[in-house]
Amino acid sequence: MKRKHYLIFAAGGFAVILFLVLSQQIINYTSTDEFCAACHVHPHAESSFKLSAHNSNRSGVSARCVDCHLPPEDQTAYFLTRKAYHGFHDLYYYVTKDMDEIDWEAKRTVEASKRFVYEDGCKKCHTNLFPATLDALGAESHLKYLRDPENNSCVKCHLTVGHYRGEVALTMEETVVAETELYDKPATVTSFQDFTEQIPGTIVSFDMVAVKGGTFNMGSSPDEPYRRPDEGPVREVLVNDFWMAEIEVTWNEYLAFFNATGSQGRKEAEVSEADEEVDGISGATPPWGAPDQGWGMGNRPAITMTHHAAETYCRWLSSATGKNYRLPTEAEWEYAARGGTQGPYFFEGSPKNFETDGIWNKIFGPDTAVINTYVIYQENSPYRTQPPLAVNPNPFGLKNMLGNVAEFCLDYYDPQVYAKYPQGVVKNPRGPRDGLEHVVRGGSFKNSAKDLRIARRDFTRTKEWLETDPQIPKSIWWYSDANHVGFRVICEYPAQEINEETKN
Repeated sequence: MKRKHYLIFAAGGFAVILFLVLSQQIINYTSTDEFCAACHVHPHAESSFKLSAHNSNRSGVSARCVDCHLPPEDQTAYFLTRKAYHGFHDLYYYVTKDMDEIDWEAKRTVEASKRFVYEDGCKKCHTNLFPATLDALGAESHLKYLRDPENNSCVKCHLTVGHYRGEVALTMEETVVAETELYDKPATVTSFQDFTEQIPGTIVSFDMVAVKGGTFNMGSSPDEPYRRPDEGPVREVLVNDFWMAEIEVTWNEYLAFFNATGSQGRKEAEVSEADEEVDGISGATPPWGAPDQGWGMGNRPAITMTHHAAETYCRWLSSATGKNYRLPTEAEWEYAARGGTQGPYFFEGSPKNFETDGIWNKIFGPDTAVINTYVIYQENSPYRTQPPLAVNPNPFGLKNMLGNVAEFCLDYYDPQVYAKYPQGVVKNPRGPRDGLEHVVRGGSFKNSAKDLRIARRDFTRTKEWLETDPQIPKSIWWYSDANHVGFRVICEYPAQEINEETKN
């Protein structure tokens, strides 16, 4: 009887050992690059890895797929659960999806990489974050990472080390079109109506929409979903008539400015001083890298320029056209974005309907049929800007007031500014007299629906948006770490001048 128990015990022990050995063999086999490549058939995955710094390097050391795309194996429970999750997820996509219909480029962004690149994997190999070969910018960035790892990531600066993407050509030229006749004069405006502005000496034009002024309630009511403290108290505001660009400033428009005023070969400090000269406008120095992120230029919204650059563009445009162009005030922007409405958006729907916070929306997905026709945002953007014709306009005829790219405003940012305005109707407010950062409105292709609400306020983050700029001093013209902000211009309505010209 005892011998029988020993046999059962021995058989059980042997089965456990066999199970563990087979399990480890299975884990080892399914962690090979060859096994990964069996399902990961997206274009150039293997070839781009072989050209990357993680394979083609001086040391001869080559990383494995799992070194980056799974947690370290010594975190056993986490490693196994994530391995199972990614395995079933990838198998489902491989079996049910057409690989040719997947937008692989959309998955090659910092935002997307956070879902399948693990920081602990980076730190397992790169144990010394301050090697002798590290330059000053790298040391500063690594120190910031150590101080605040929750809000920083390795891929923010090292996105291309795993899969080589080739050298991105820096093109700063206007899109060539069939009609090459240059405009010899700007648009003539004799009444308060929509008009098409023409930039003299270029082939570039853009549409301006006449926005009749009026009063509106600025801010959000206390019961608006996802409301933030800086959106109130609600104030009654009056704004005068103005023209606003139908769409955000495009690359074609911005490059007309860059090519006319660009400051190649000059230092940032020199350009900053020259830019203040009265008799001429000195424009941006060349950007560090491709300012369009490789997404394309043309009529896509211009991005990565600083607030200072946007204001300089407005000065140049005013000089070139003889009109008074500038950035909109925060009040003008919100008035135009609302288009006569007063809800969270200028179209029907609650932010709760478009978000995935609730159990129902998490299981079945939000109802995005309406919002997708008016907004380029996280759910339909593939993490990049889109041409302006991709959405319908708001009631005033303005496109992309919400989404696509967030937009600079003229005002300095103050979270309590609404409460500081005088009592009664506030007329043409311009925000605080001074400050460190400027207001940003409208949300972008990176945001979810709750952050696209009309009343939602944001602001520039100059230091953070220049973190990886290698230049000393940092650029006053280009943000190295902000690809989601652009701007749109308004033109002041000189009623008295137009009336006098009409009489003559």
